[in-house]
Amino acid sequence: MKISICGSIQFTKEMKELSDRLVEKGHVVEIPDGAMRILSGERTMEEHLESVDKGEGYKAKMKHDAIRKYFDKIKESDCVLIANYTKKNIEGYIGGNTFLEIGFAYVLHKPIYLLYPIPEMAYKDEIIVMSPIVINGDLDKIPLTI
Repeated sequence: MKISICGSIQFTKEMKELSDRLVEKGHVVEIPDGAMRILSGERTMEEHLESVDKGEGYKAKMKHDAIRKYFDKIKESDCVLIANYTKKNIEGYIGGNTFLEIGFAYVLHKPIYLLYPIPEMAYKDEIIVMSPIVINGDLDKIPLTI
């Protein structure tokens, strides 16, 4: 199956590990372009975090048209896997960009897999309505085909 992994760029290392494990199982995997730029050495995590701290995190997203480009990858995928680790002391954190990606996958009738349970956040009800499949870290719960 072709899977687009969605999550905070701060989870780049974890998304790469998820990608490697899924590829070993026979899946084709996409990870966000921002994460790819960090993994390739084009940009460091420190540079990313510094731009976010300065309130300029949007600049790279705009420069690379990141949201639209990843939506195109989601369109081409069979499902999305949400890498929702703990961030900002919120277990299962799902940020704004990832929430958009979940909504987009939902509109396209793509299965939505959450790595961990839905977080206690203001938009929890909206996430529940989109019927994600919580896999509790078990990648074997994602089938090879739909």
